[in-house]
Amino acid sequence: MALWSVYMIETRCETLYTGVSTDVSRRFAEHESGGAKCARYLRGKQPLALVWQQAGMSKKLALKVEYRIKRLPRIMKDRIVSGQVTLSEVFPELFN
Repeated sequence: MALWSVYMIETRCETLYTGVSTDVSRRFAEHESGGAKCARYLRGKQPLALVWQQAGMSKKLALKVEYRIKRLPRIMKDRIVSGQVTLSEVFPELFN
């Protein structure tokens, strides 16, 4: 079983994009290329910076975490990126 990661990318416009992948470095390269495999949201917003990632999840958990992160206010996402809070502190129901 492959382990999944959740990651956040910051665009030149200082917006955050959240995604999941089994290989974050490959996926980030696809996003940076701006090609066919780049997320539509990120096209034309390069340069990009991979600002946060957390590995070691099942696909099901990674997708749940991604969904919930996308609905957080920006200030909470910034706290996750800076390491002020952990995912288990933000979403204790998912990590117990």
